[in-house]
Amino acid sequence: MWAVSALGAALSRAPGRRAHSALSQLRGILERELDGIRGAGTWKSERVITSRQGPRIRVSGVPGEILNFCANNYLGLSSHPEVIQAGLQTLKEFGAGLSSVRFICGTQSIHKDLEKKIAHFHQREDAILYPSCFDANAGLFEALLTAEDAVLSDELNHASIIDGIRLCKAHKFRYRHLDMADLEAKLKEAQKHRLRLVATDGAFSMDGDIAPLQEICNLASRYNALVFVDECHATGFLGATGRGTDELLGVKDQVTIINSTLGKALGGASGGYTTGPGPLVSLLRQRARPYLFSNSLPPAIVGCASKALDMLMEDNSIVQSMAAKTERFRSKMKAAGFTISGVNHPICPVMLGDARLASGMADDMLKKGIFVIGFSYPVVPKGKARIRVQISAVHSEEDIDRCVEAFVEVGRRHGALP
Repeated sequence: MWAVSALGAALSRAPGRRAHSALSQLRGILERELDGIRGAGTWKSERVITSRQGPRIRVSGVPGEILNFCANNYLGLSSHPEVIQAGLQTLKEFGAGLSSVRFICGTQSIHKDLEKKIAHFHQREDAILYPSCFDANAGLFEALLTAEDAVLSDELNHASIIDGIRLCKAHKFRYRHLDMADLEAKLKEAQKHRLRLVATDGAFSMDGDIAPLQEICNLASRYNALVFVDECHATGFLGATGRGTDELLGVKDQVTIINSTLGKALGGASGGYTTGPGPLVSLLRQRARPYLFSNSLPPAIVGCASKALDMLMEDNSIVQSMAAKTERFRSKMKAAGFTISGVNHPICPVMLGDARLASGMADDMLKKGIFVIGFSYPVVPKGKARIRVQISAVHSEEDIDRCVEAFVEVGRRHGALP
């Protein structure tokens, strides 16, 4: 009897049984976490698109064409014939990928050409490419800042900025969103540190508001600080020629570092970059971990982005249409009784507050032929759920009006409007 018990105990301690027990424990933990997300009404489903990105798309399980008001395709270039052709040509000439990182055997002439083009576009000394702007933000702060320095970050900065700052050893200050008095107080507190870097989104992707860069740059000058701006939701369409918020607000010569993306207005595929002083870019090539340890940007993406930049620099008239279309949507929605966050930005958050309301309305909008998504915690703060609408240069006035009409009908059905 003792021998049988001892054998059972030994088996229970066997590696396979212990691993099975650990896996069962993990499954239980994960299922409880997932049930909590479902119960809170913040579950994020993924709709499957069966067509190219564009103002009209096809969605799996939904008949007919759907009007897409939920993409970062601000200039409508992600499916532009010239952009696609440039990608195909580059794919044929330079291959599918480099199978390597930049400093080993992953740099092609097209990478260097695009970096020069980006620096010229932003009127900066140099630029460095990354697989994404998330990587650009992950690589910048750790490489640039030490324990002697300080970084001052807007509390609503993008997650990639927050994560990048976490990686560095600099002293970290977080100022209240767009609050210049709080930023000044933090700058005073940070005066003892070697470098002071103010970090902000140019345009905030969840709220559609724009950083007060004139005031930020004035404070930076007063307290001998540098200014970093993430321009992912500005590059290509804000400012007179689409250079971004520094052009829009007249501070191009006062912003030290710009990070941005190729994955939104500039072709919509992927890729990000840092542009700024030449020595900084050189340092990033030596120390930025996402650059040193990630494969080079695929040639087709480089070709698409390069063509998108060429098109924008040759003719920026498409930029001019954005403001009118944005104003049309915002004014009509406000007149209908909706609260729209932000000012004069094609990101138009329809503020609803309740996560289930946002999710339910978004689902019913799809039934009306409009693709929009409800945003809730943790993407946005609790109690500030919304449907984020994004206007594109390739939306027609009729598209915008149809979207507003659908919102009014669905909003009344859900009690969001009287």
